[in-house]
Amino acid sequence: MQALGFSALIFDCDGVLVDSEAIHVAVEMELLREMGLAYEWEAYLSRFVGLGVPEFHAALAEDYAKLGQGLFPDDFGPCLHDRAWPRIESELTALPGAAELAARFEGPIAVASSSITPKLHRKLALTGLSDTFAPHIYSADQVARGKPAPDLFLFAADKIESDPATCLVIEDSVHGVTAALAAGMTAFGFTGGGHADSGLSARLLAAGATATFLSHDAIAAHLFPA
Repeated sequence: MQALGFSALIFDCDGVLVDSEAIHVAVEMELLREMGLAYEWEAYLSRFVGLGVPEFHAALAEDYAKLGQGLFPDDFGPCLHDRAWPRIESELTALPGAAELAARFEGPIAVASSSITPKLHRKLALTGLSDTFAPHIYSADQVARGKPAPDLFLFAADKIESDPATCLVIEDSVHGVTAALAAGMTAFGFTGGGHADSGLSARLLAAGATATFLSHDAIAAHLFPA
């Protein structure tokens, strides 16, 4: 059913549909420490989670340049993949209630993720969510600019033929919330992923999320009151 005036529902993937951010962040921070880049968990989540891959690598390259150790390694992406993907393949799970929330919504639904297309589709396949969202599964590599730019959300809204002003986005990152608002959409913050720290809700609200929720069941209860 439609809910609270929203015509379409757009989900981020990592940390919203699948519990992958805890894996990605742990592996990324480990590899970066080995390269001399050490970050506090909360600072890392605020700065980097939700960015498109080019934007993520560009931000890291700026920090690496300050170390005076030359150019940011060209093989960072492949090294990260080689460490993270065995864990993704063996450990990844869907976040509870996501598929049920999508099924209850009568309007169009989509995924709009910073993961590159092949990895995005693989994560959804591993967790049994592909059929829930196909064919409306969209990646930042399909647009000119990733989050926090609005391009991906506007692209998804166009594909599902929905007015951005009546689209609801479910996001777990400051960059994702920023992108949704820049697209003229409403954003709900999701704090139920394994990577979420105690300050995530406050950061999402400060970024402009209308409300934050610890579970998809809580979102459903809000959208579809008895």
